[in-house]
Amino acid sequence: MHIPDGYLSPQTYIPFYIVFIAIMARAIKKVQKKLTAKIIPFLGMAAAFSFLIMMFNIPIPGGTTGHAVGAALIALIFGPWIAVVSVSVALILQAFVFGDGGITAIGANCFNMAIVMPFIAYGIFKIVNNNSVNPKRMGFAAFLAGYVSLCFTALITAIEFGIQPIIASSPEGIPLYAPYPLKIAIPAMALEHLLLFGIVEGVVTALVFRYFYNSNKELIEVLK
Repeated sequence: MHIPDGYLSPQTYIPFYIVFIAIMARAIKKVQKKLTAKIIPFLGMAAAFSFLIMMFNIPIPGGTTGHAVGAALIALIFGPWIAVVSVSVALILQAFVFGDGGITAIGANCFNMAIVMPFIAYGIFKIVNNNSVNPKRMGFAAFLAGYVSLCFTALITAIEFGIQPIIASSPEGIPLYAPYPLKIAIPAMALEHLLLFGIVEGVVTALVFRYFYNSNKELIEVLK
């Protein structure tokens, strides 16, 4: 799901950089207000978890890859603002150290996976669970939060590079950046995440959420 260099035009990645920097600045201020000695070690674990789970990239048709992200779980446990910071750190490290995701696309990748995904997941859990204390309902809400948020993020990613042939082509009509139009980009990204990666994200989110509920219920932000 990481968009590489050369896929997004400047008129796409520059605005995403601006939006990402603005939201990241706000997220850092939010996180600073919540930091305690007890939660700091978990923040490191959250960033490491997201970093690790995203390294398992599986190639899929259409010239891209799929993977779980971990953003939904971090958002449910620690809140979406902490997820913004944790997942962004993981994505930036991956781009600079491992070349996983382009440097020019950092803003877009962070917007998709570190901003959109956590807030979607958090909102879905709140709506589906509706303050229930039933473990099965909470588990189902956590699964849906992970599944839907990842699939929605994949769709947004597909649209971002799928519109490039429309907004950035040569006078002869040759795409200057991502060559795949929407009719290829959307099925390539959406189907694999709907049928495989979204399910993995949902299951991981539900299982780890249950573990935290049983062992550190007081830490779970989405239940407060």
